[in-house]
Amino acid sequence: MKMKSNLSQMIPYKPGVLKEGALKLSSNENRLGPSPKAIEAILHGINNVNIYPDGTCRILREALAEKLGYKRENIIVGNGSDELMTLIAATYVSHGDNAITAVSTFSEYTFATILFSGEIQKAEMTEGTFDPAKILALINSNTKIIYFCNPNNPTGTYINHNDLDDMLKKIPHDILFVLDEAYADYSDALDFPDSKQLLEKYPNLMILRTFSKIYGLAGLRVGYGIAREEVLEEILVTKQPFNVNTPAQIGATAALSDDDFYRRSREMNSIGKRFIYDELDRLELKYYESQANFVCLYIGMDSKVLFQQMMDQGITIRPLTSFGLEQWIRVTVGTEEDNRLFIRILENTLK
Repeated sequence: MKMKSNLSQMIPYKPGVLKEGALKLSSNENRLGPSPKAIEAILHGINNVNIYPDGTCRILREALAEKLGYKRENIIVGNGSDELMTLIAATYVSHGDNAITAVSTFSEYTFATILFSGEIQKAEMTEGTFDPAKILALINSNTKIIYFCNPNNPTGTYINHNDLDDMLKKIPHDILFVLDEAYADYSDALDFPDSKQLLEKYPNLMILRTFSKIYGLAGLRVGYGIAREEVLEEILVTKQPFNVNTPAQIGATAALSDDDFYRRSREMNSIGKRFIYDELDRLELKYYESQANFVCLYIGMDSKVLFQQMMDQGITIRPLTSFGLEQWIRVTVGTEEDNRLFIRILENTLK
């Protein structure tokens, strides 16, 4: 047997490290835990797992449509938004095609493109932020997809509504623009994009969101995409019949109604970011103000070395070498206790 030649350039995904006994602040998980309503609903419905899950995720799609103001036909549910990225590439990318993204962003865009023999083009960033002009400059006749992470992982930066709108006007309608809003639920910027309004204007826009972050359901793997019906009809051709398990569908549906948990998660994040910013200012460390539930900061040394030293003291953060940011780290914003422990260990380690 011989592996396909296009896979030789693939680099396996490196998740945040989980060390027994250490506080994990490396994967942007919700430190409040999962939505209580989700857990209650899952326990109530667990006895039905002898039956195949609903392959259409009808109840969850209807709940999403009602909450977000779309039609059910505008929504597709995946085994995490990661799967949806793969389905998108499976639908549109062939040998000789390319997809465009930025240099320091989520690696699954590259994975999905190369998996289907495409080429990935990466635009340089400006102060850790997607640069629309540099993205547009890479478009050619072979471009099929643009993956745009907003807020960006791992920097937490964002492009505002007007700049994103202006960019979309310049993109040919036969190129799918994938707007990854995995962290948008945490955004508090007044000029953060109104993606629903943009979808009404641009038929080639697809929005990705997830239950892994603010709803605390990362272990269930539920993400969803929003797009015009004609786009989803094409992508559905590539979907496995039972891709989202029953407990995941039940939990995600219940989480949508857990407004108190959603509010508390945003509040904890807002307070935590402000504390971390103040402490990083005191330590005179550069960072990006974040629209997500993490902070990206420059530590002026090999981030892998710092990661190991901090892990030895009982906390894991994310070294950003895999993103091309050798001297930067990313830390999840947690509870007050989490954040204070992070600052204490970071300060001790840097000393």
